[in-house]
Amino acid sequence: MVSTISLKRKAWLAPVLAITLSLTACGGSPTDSESTAGGDNAGGKSVSLTGAGASFPAPIYQRWFSEYNKQNPNVQVAYQSVGSGAGVEQFIQGTVDFGASDVAMKDEEMAQVERGVSLLPMTAGSIVLAYNLPDVPELKLSRQAYVDILLGKITKWNDPAIASLNPDANLPDSNITVVYRSDGSGTTGVFTKHLSAINPEWKEKVGEGKTVEWPTGIGAKGNEGVTAQILQTEGSVGYIEYGYAKQQDIPTATLENNAGNYIAPSSESASAALGAATLPENLRAFVTDPEGEDSYPIVTYTWLLAYQSYDNANKLQAFKDVVNWSLTDGQAFAEELGYIPLPDNVVEKVQAKLDTIESK
Repeated sequence: MVSTISLKRKAWLAPVLAITLSLTACGGSPTDSESTAGGDNAGGKSVSLTGAGASFPAPIYQRWFSEYNKQNPNVQVAYQSVGSGAGVEQFIQGTVDFGASDVAMKDEEMAQVERGVSLLPMTAGSIVLAYNLPDVPELKLSRQAYVDILLGKITKWNDPAIASLNPDANLPDSNITVVYRSDGSGTTGVFTKHLSAINPEWKEKVGEGKTVEWPTGIGAKGNEGVTAQILQTEGSVGYIEYGYAKQQDIPTATLENNAGNYIAPSSESASAALGAATLPENLRAFVTDPEGEDSYPIVTYTWLLAYQSYDNANKLQAFKDVVNWSLTDGQAFAEELGYIPLPDNVVEKVQAKLDTIESK
């Protein structure tokens, strides 16, 4: 059955298509030539940068690169939302100027990059369980309940494990359709890392990773695809980045956290969760099950993947200028898009790391 919420689907798919087309149109390859042009950045030359990776931060990356280009027309940045797995692979192969991933690269992945790697956390956000139940505007799920839904052990919306937590909800006697990521995904990596941390059965049977064998459900590509699938499928539930749910006004479940409290996703509850993590020197930190009374349980930083050395000084300068602007002025766009502005001390650490990147 297709719900009334699915009427939003066309409104959702149109901007996704427009985004894809505009990104494809504005970028070249990392080997594109550069022509002399006006502007103060990148040595006064026209520079095109290309990146690819995580769909989780795609909305804010797009906003940043668009706003920066308005102020600096000589610098164009094309970003392809292809998923963290594909982004890491393209970065390792050297076919992009930078990559992006919601899961920081592993040591063995970084070892494959001769030019070296700098991991730059740029923003942070929550992963939410969005659902399509037209008569249920609010939904609580315990840790055991949402794991059991994803394991395929709870198959009906009016199952006692859900109904007992939502006595006033008009839960239907209908099947639950789980929607998961079909592509290599940092969002999946973060989400399954959390599930493995809170549930031994999940850890043993499914585990964690950018791709896993899902026990039940249907797959869709990217946060965009999962969002669209939820919008068109009544009775569905799926995991997406909070900003996608916020922009499409899709209901999200209130989840039980480490302290046993039920917390709705918000910038405040996500910020509380990130307070449980301290970024180490290599800027890799994972918050799998944050402590704190008011912490939302599923949060993550998301990283730009930069080379430690670039053979084109103009591209390197343009990249540094864009990243610095995104870390400072660009953070003002975070909350309206459903992301968490980086704390000043984190910005300082990222800027210090950025300063170490050199041209050959």
